[in-house]
Amino acid sequence: MNFLTVIPSRVEESRGATQGQFRGVPRLRFASLGMTGNRTLAIFFCLVFAIASSAIAQPNADFTKANEEYAQGHFKEAISGYEALVSAGQWSANLFYDLGNAYFRTGEFGRAILNYERALALERHHPEAAANLQIARDEAHALELQRSWPERYLQFGSVNQYCIAAAIAFWLAAFAIAMLVFARRRSATLIVASTFCLLIGAGATYAVFTLERGSNGSALAIVTGKDVQARLATADTANSVLALPPGSEVKILSTRGDWIYAELPNTLRGWIPAKNAEQVRL
Repeated sequence: MNFLTVIPSRVEESRGATQGQFRGVPRLRFASLGMTGNRTLAIFFCLVFAIASSAIAQPNADFTKANEEYAQGHFKEAISGYEALVSAGQWSANLFYDLGNAYFRTGEFGRAILNYERALALERHHPEAAANLQIARDEAHALELQRSWPERYLQFGSVNQYCIAAAIAFWLAAFAIAMLVFARRRSATLIVASTFCLLIGAGATYAVFTLERGSNGSALAIVTGKDVQARLATADTANSVLALPPGSEVKILSTRGDWIYAELPNTLRGWIPAKNAEQVRL
């Protein structure tokens, strides 16, 4: 009697060899959180997402509500809504621009100019804020500080942009100098590149220094009070140096109690009550 002989395939042979090879080796056990752990983890992530979403949505809702008040002609209510967002640190160029518009509608040109300046401080190229700033200045007959010629030429860039340029130029110069030190032969290209980067970095650093200490720097303040007089001393009876209409620019040099000593638009200096002027940069 003939019996049918089954010949195992190569796949089965390799499978058997593999099973024999790993026979006796303990299997790895992976920890499982279980249904309760997975559910708790999911609830935790949902709560984190909900909290983050509500934190983002709340300022947006307040901003939308303030815009609706402005659209309905309720300018004082809109100002309250915008100012609440500013106090909460929710700063943006559009927020300060809208706040400036609301103050302009109520005839408070000093605060309108202040907020237009703050919008431009955050976003240098904001055409609407720049246009409305000029209109408010014309309405208030506000005085401006005189810009030095380096400031006028450096105004096309912001302080942050110059800082980034200086940092990039510094690291490129450092990289080129390091390659020169460790290279077997001095490369003229690396020498030119490192020199060029150092010059760019020095120029950007000079721009940051000039703009920060200039008329549009961190010391810039706007007169927000009415009938403000810059005086020779810290007293209301002291002689007047210059009458400052609302929205006029001053550069704060120092403070003494309730008074600030400032550089004035006529290149003179005088004392102003601190309550009548606010710095542009918060």
